[in-house]
Amino acid sequence: MSFQELISSDVPLLIDFYADWCGPCRVLSPIIQDIKNDLGEQIKVVKIDVDANQSLSTNLDVMSIPTIMIYKKGELLWRAAGVQTKQAILKQLQPHLN
Repeated sequence: MSFQELISSDVPLLIDFYADWCGPCRVLSPIIQDIKNDLGEQIKVVKIDVDANQSLSTNLDVMSIPTIMIYKKGELLWRAAGVQTKQAILKQLQPHLN
């Protein structure tokens, strides 16, 4: 599935740009997993390794990690760099849940 197909989903897509060597990314990972567990089928979650996907990361101007993006129907709804709290991410997701 292409990136364009992924972000075109009717269900909100939460993308976590990370790297294995990134300490803050390891802090964010369980937060993202908790959100996925809480919301289930209401969202999709994709983790993108910036080292393995350098061209995509460059095209999307991912300059620091972790970076989180939320897309729905092809539109970027929210973007944040750095570790975010579960509450902050949920606040951005809530208006877009079906």
